[in-house]
Amino acid sequence: MFADISFPISSYKVFTYRIPEKFSGKIQVGVRVRAPFGPKRMAQGVVVKLQKKVDFKGKIRYISAIVDETPIFDKTLWELLNWVSRYYLSPMGQVMKCAVPQKLSSTYSPAKQLMVMKNEMSNDDLTALKEKAPKQFRLMEALEEQEEPIPIASLKNVGKNISAICRTLEKKGFVTISSVPSIPDSSSLTLKLLKKKITFSKEQRNVITELEEHLGKREFYPYLLHGATGSGKTEIYIHLAKQAEERKQTSIMLLPEIALTPQIAGRFRAVFGERVAIWHSRMSPVERAWTWNQICAGAYSVVVGARSAIFTPLRNVGLIIVDEEQEGSYKQESPAPRYQARDVALIRGKLSGALTVLAGATPSIESYYNKAVKKLNYIRMKYRYGKAKYPQVHIVDMIKEREETEDYRILFSRLLKEKIQDRLEKREQVILLQNRRGFSPIVSCRDCGYVEMCRHCKIPLTYHKVEKLMKCHYCNFTKMVPDDCKECSGTNLLLGGIGTQRVEESLIQEFPEMRLVRMDLDTTRRSGAHARILRKFDQGELDVLLGTQMIAKGLDFENVTLVGVINADTGLFLPDFRAGERTFQLIYQVAGRSGRGEKPGEVVIQTNNPDNNTIKLAAQLNIEKYYNVCLNERSELQYSPFSWMAKVEFAGKKRSQVERVAEEVLYSLKEKPRFLKILGPAPCPMEKIRGNYRYQIIFKSPKEKDKNGILIHKFLEKNLVDSPFMKKRIGVTTHVDVDPNTLL
Repeated sequence: MFADISFPISSYKVFTYRIPEKFSGKIQVGVRVRAPFGPKRMAQGVVVKLQKKVDFKGKIRYISAIVDETPIFDKTLWELLNWVSRYYLSPMGQVMKCAVPQKLSSTYSPAKQLMVMKNEMSNDDLTALKEKAPKQFRLMEALEEQEEPIPIASLKNVGKNISAICRTLEKKGFVTISSVPSIPDSSSLTLKLLKKKITFSKEQRNVITELEEHLGKREFYPYLLHGATGSGKTEIYIHLAKQAEERKQTSIMLLPEIALTPQIAGRFRAVFGERVAIWHSRMSPVERAWTWNQICAGAYSVVVGARSAIFTPLRNVGLIIVDEEQEGSYKQESPAPRYQARDVALIRGKLSGALTVLAGATPSIESYYNKAVKKLNYIRMKYRYGKAKYPQVHIVDMIKEREETEDYRILFSRLLKEKIQDRLEKREQVILLQNRRGFSPIVSCRDCGYVEMCRHCKIPLTYHKVEKLMKCHYCNFTKMVPDDCKECSGTNLLLGGIGTQRVEESLIQEFPEMRLVRMDLDTTRRSGAHARILRKFDQGELDVLLGTQMIAKGLDFENVTLVGVINADTGLFLPDFRAGERTFQLIYQVAGRSGRGEKPGEVVIQTNNPDNNTIKLAAQLNIEKYYNVCLNERSELQYSPFSWMAKVEFAGKKRSQVERVAEEVLYSLKEKPRFLKILGPAPCPMEKIRGNYRYQIIFKSPKEKDKNGILIHKFLEKNLVDSPFMKKRIGVTTHVDVDPNTLL
């Protein structure tokens, strides 16, 4: 017998190996194995095909070892991985590497930890212990209030040699010692486990009634749940997951990033307890191994996680929910496969016969279009839950504000300062958005205009005042702020632009009594930092939460009555076809954090472009009008969702070499369909990143001519995937991105 094996390499080839007699009958499709790869190397791959005969006449090497005794996923998940490989034009080995982390072992068993629990004992025994063995008595006192076994390691503060003391007490019959698996603690990823008594509104009941009809039918029902901010979508998710569990089905709940939405994870944990698995990229190998094995063993009813959770080996999936489905973080940009988790969720739902719900307050343009052409069933929730009302929104023209105040360096308008002071006096809370971290995004010379740039990227360096360094946010290059200009030797350097650190400093100067926390990538690098910050804010220990886009979604604080957008123009004029859509969604989402309880909310949006259509319609919360305008623009330019799109990117250290390879690839393209539009090759808008120059070719295939995207896929496979031009050139790497999320 022979086995075709796919390795996690950037090659579409599979490699054939003999199956040794000792492994006969043990190797199946989907099992991971080890085999010799190259002259001296052993590699791990996955069996993708079994066959009795092969045509190859040369020497065929043997498989060396079996990693898994049984396939690590079922037929449905195997079909899903094959679809991802075909659609995103990625080798199966790379798909497997993404779906099943390399260090993951299906035979992993966690380390054991010793637990201790007190037994019943008489007062005489306790008195004798106090007189003759005070250390043992102190330990028994520590166990007095414990009704469940606790780790012996947690009693170190009681004294020294705790394990020996526990063993002595066990011999006397005063305690019971047990050994249990050391299960990774995920409590730092969630807020307090608060159980809410929910009375569904009429609108919620109508949504639940419609969606419940499709649970358990084993038929694919894709829905777009378009719910206003604060309309109670999370409670609907939990109710549907409970109904699925009663039908002996499991659920997958995808979030844009688990670390940014601890409230939802906490809500699920409060209802499902230990039957909820949390899955995301920041988990340690031990945590991932434990969770993976428990999922395989059927220990969980629900998996809550970021995009890679869609590949977890959950069995009998009956419900898949993609919350905030418009978020760009659902798209994996690098490495391959460059998949869109939202679309993969729809395919898994189709293969599993599961109710699949894409949900959010600001749907992606693609989903909005798909509901219009009847590819998605549509449910709208227009009203906020309970007595909560939409906030009152104010737009402040900052150009006019600076002219009237004759202060051209102000960060806060008079209106925003007045509203913040009012909330501080009322002991209400404020959320402030500035979607750019650091202190100043640009360090420039006033005399000659020179801008300090990253030596590895064509990107201005951002000044971080806390560390007193200039940093590149793409390659992490850092350098000290120079004393004089590199170009003209002038000493008149300017810190331009606004970052969260600068806003924080100005707020402290303006409101010294304010209890403020900054939440951005710099303050949340450590595990559990997001949850710790949000826990303090939730408990009323902080007045103001200042942050980047990570505070704009998934947060529900009833005492927040004011949201301020420091600069609504950030990102609005980027040279990308999604720039306006992202800006609209960000403003709309963060505005929705205000007034979610019984207290009325307000929003202050500061902008230099008050007449811009995106800003105006976001302030009016007029999603239908904006989306219709956006769809008309996309239709004229034949961008997604009216065309299937793909981007081929070339990168290398030498610009001339990258440009030449891109032009050679374009010249090599043959049998191009007449309706296929090709743009480029041209430098990417962000031309140099991490020391590599970047060029791109954009392909657009109108959906009216290519209904299922079959033609563009065949063209790309024939001309790029199977072409010698896609082989790695010395000094130039090439990759294909199907359905690109950005053209930057």
